[in-house]
Amino acid sequence: MALEYIGSFQIVLGVIARFWPVWIALAVVLGASFVYKKQLGLYGQLFDTGVGIAGVAICTFWLFTAIFASTISPFDPLGQIAVMKDAMPGAIEPASQHVYLFGGDKLARDVFSRMVYGSQIVLIIAPAATAFALMVGITLGLPAGYYGGRIDSILSFLANLVLAFPVILLFYLLVTPGIMETPIPYALAGLFFLFPIIFFVTLFWTRFKERPDRLYLLLGLTIVIGGWVYIGLVFDADPLGIVSIKPNQLNIFIAVVFASSPGVFRIVRGLVMDIKTRDYVAAAQTRGESPWYIMLWEILPNARGPLIVDACLRIGYTTILLGTLGYFGLGLAPESPDWGTAIKDASRLLRSFIHPALPPTIALMSFVLGLNLLADALREQSMKD
Repeated sequence: MALEYIGSFQIVLGVIARFWPVWIALAVVLGASFVYKKQLGLYGQLFDTGVGIAGVAICTFWLFTAIFASTISPFDPLGQIAVMKDAMPGAIEPASQHVYLFGGDKLARDVFSRMVYGSQIVLIIAPAATAFALMVGITLGLPAGYYGGRIDSILSFLANLVLAFPVILLFYLLVTPGIMETPIPYALAGLFFLFPIIFFVTLFWTRFKERPDRLYLLLGLTIVIGGWVYIGLVFDADPLGIVSIKPNQLNIFIAVVFASSPGVFRIVRGLVMDIKTRDYVAAAQTRGESPWYIMLWEILPNARGPLIVDACLRIGYTTILLGTLGYFGLGLAPESPDWGTAIKDASRLLRSFIHPALPPTIALMSFVLGLNLLADALREQSMKD
């Protein structure tokens, strides 16, 4: 059956039109941010520079793309329509009359829909894994920098041991299919996923130990919510069936946390060693505050600027690593619409105009660019503060 096609100008208009919910959400969020930027603290200050505006706009674009993926995509990202195999950009699918805007891949799947749904995988795994890495690095970096001595020596040795291992090789070892059959990923998950619970329990205890009414409420919520997430992620035993993670995604998650935590640890350790010499820390020590109170409520808030910048950069690094792993067929399932897998699937095809590897490549590049711009703007603002 001969396929019908639309022109290149119609393809561009069609792509723009498919993103209509994203444009509306962007207009609302960015417009409100401009109007109320003076009341929005650090986030509002980002709109004082072109770099900050560009970074926020690109990142929120992909955030809303992930949220509205089912509305934007004209086809199921895993759906195969035989007649559309290796279809050129602009091909009209005969049954639905919808357009394969960026063409079809070798398995007759819509490249545009796979690119859109790929944003969901990136927006879930990269920020969440980075957040857990921050929890681990902060929880270990605070005592290492504050106490020094033997604690610092032991923790720094462990961090340097991990950092000395080649990152790509480390990821390869942690996400190969054979490792999934061993208890190693779940043992590491059981260890790493404890850190957020430990962090928030310690945070609330040091702050509200003299106010038991609020303390017990916050500790109860932390233990209940943290335990619920913990059993869902580690044991896949969430009674409500809401919190769960696939084994291959768990491997990538653990690999990111394991490889990123030592870097966060070293940053936090260095910041604490500098900040603990400040006068307000000495004042807290004079008042008789506990070491963990000083670390969490005096030192950590004053280290937030560099940590926020580092978090943005790490999400970008994680996105690139996810793309690299997907390209080499590691970690995620082969049919996954993640950007790395999409680039791999299309890399062997020869096609003019819009190559099927181009959309996911541009998507990955633009998201990382947005994060880097956001980090640059945040760095400028933290230096002013």
